[in-house]
Amino acid sequence: MTKPAYVVVRAVVHDPAAYEAYKSAAQESIAAAGGRYLIRGGETTPLEGGPQDPRRLVVLEFPDRATAEAWYHGDAYRHARSLREGIAEMQAELVEGA
Repeated sequence: MTKPAYVVVRAVVHDPAAYEAYKSAAQESIAAAGGRYLIRGGETTPLEGGPQDPRRLVVLEFPDRATAEAWYHGDAYRHARSLREGIAEMQAELVEGA
């Protein structure tokens, strides 16, 4: 049975206006690869632990790990990442679902 894969991203956006071009290109690349957004920013509420993390949270779902890796390393998302240079800092992790 194939397990879904998730890309979990924490981002700090330094230039929200310029970030819009990245968001558009990233969204197109994700949809073309068969992925979808589960979380895209939005208000967070800390429930446990330390202070609230100020970074933007994004969670993507892909059909499987191979599809997620192909999306991340593909030309379309490589282009989107180039639009993000200098305007945002990101940490991203790929994790298999249950």
